This record gives sequence, structure tokens and C-alpha cells, in this order.
Amino acid sequence: MSTLAFGPDAPFLAHLAADALLWLHIAGGTVGIAAGTLVLLLPKGGRLHRLCGRVFFASMSVAFAIGAGVAPFLDDGQRPNFVAGLFSLYLVVSGWLTLRRRRRGTGPLDLLGLAIAAATAIAGAMLVQLAKASPTGTVDGAPVQSFYLFLVLGTVASLDDLGAIVRKGYTGAARIARHLWRMCAALFFASGSLFLGQPQVFPAYLRESAWLFLPVVLPLLCMLSWLLRLAWKSWRMRSATVQSRALV
Repeated sequence: MSTLAFGPDAPFLAHLAADALLWLHIAGGTVGIAAGTLVLLLPKGGRLHRLCGRVFFASMSVAFAIGAGVAPFLDDGQRPNFVAGLFSLYLVVSGWLTLRRRRRGTGPLDLLGLAIAAATAIAGAMLVQLAKASPTGTVDGAPVQSFYLFLVLGTVASLDDLGAIVRKGYTGAARIARHLWRMCAALFFASGSLFLGQPQVFPAYLRESAWLFLPVVLPLLCMLSWLLRLAWKSWRMRSATVQSRALV
């Protein structure tokens, strides 16, 4: 794992700040993954679910902000990590604001979110081309598959943001769906960064098995399940409305 480091002649406070950022990043990510997992498993809407959601938002915001802020200053090339950190921070903040916003409407933060999502999609396309032109098929050690992920998710998020701006915000099932997929996608990035990006912290028998993939795909499976349930519920409500109107 690349870390922010200073030379031996740097002031003591500089070394202390670098260590503090590292441990805050690790602590935020660890607590956030634990809280996010509980959010996936707990009954939705309950007090404990809301509490774990607040912990997830706060801890992941710290972890992603530090990751994105420090990445440009590392020596060994961290362009993919910068894009992933910034995009994940955007997902957490926008997903949280979607649920907290009680009234319809948009503002400057929505325009900023659209800009970040579009920039992520563009960066993903550029990194794909750089990886294809590289002899190793990677950019700064990251495989080309991860850049397609930036491209696809950045495009989806851009369209989602554009729709929210045009419609002056989402309500009902669309609002819940926007919150769900963004929080689950952020947890997916965090889990992938730990379990697949830092396998050396786990015992050898886990590194040599497929178990490390389970916590990475779990948020995506839960996201898909909830989105399908929301779509089914919305379809049933629309069908019931149409039938009631037909009987009048």
C-alpha cells in the first residue's frame, strides 16, 4: 500500500500529519465497511439501521476524502485511486443528501455532482485508452477492467443526476432507489479496495481462495435485490391505481 511519506529532514509535524492521515484513512474505511455491512443486514428504517447509516456516511466520507486528497501527492502514480476516491466520496455524499432532502428541488451541489460524475466517465474512457496503449495493459498498476467500471458507473450517475436536475429532484421509489444504488456502489468500492486491493493483510489461506470476493460482491447483490423489489412494488402500485380508476 502506497502511503504519504516525507524525507528524513522534514519537520516532525509533517511526519505526524502523514501518520495521522494514514490511520484516519484506515480507521474510516474499516469502520465504514463494518457499518455498511450492518446497514445491508439490518431491517430498513429502524433506529439501528439509521444509526449505522450515519456512521457509514461519516466514516466513509473521511476515508474517501483522505484517499482522493492524498493520491496526487504519492510518488508511484495514483491516478486510478484519485478517480475512485473522488467518485466514491461523491456517491456517499449524493446518496446521503438524497435521503436527507425533504422537499423537491435542486441546487449548486447537484450541478457539482453532475460535473464529478461526467468527469469520472471521461476519466474512465481516457484511462481505458492509456491501459490499451500500455505494454502491461494497466495504468499505475490498475487493470483496464476497473476503468470500464469508472466509465459505466460515471455515465449512469451522470444520467441519474441529469434526470434529478430536470425533474427538480426525485420522490417516492425513485428517491429510495437513487439512495440505495449510490450507497451500495460506495460500499462496493470500499470493500474492493480492502479485500482485493490489500490482500496481504489477510491470512494466506484466504488470499488463495475466493472468499475475499464475497464481501465485494455482497453490496452489488443487495443493491440488485432491493432495486428489483422497488420496481416490483412500484409496478403493483401503478397497476392498482389503473384498476381503481377503471372501476370508477
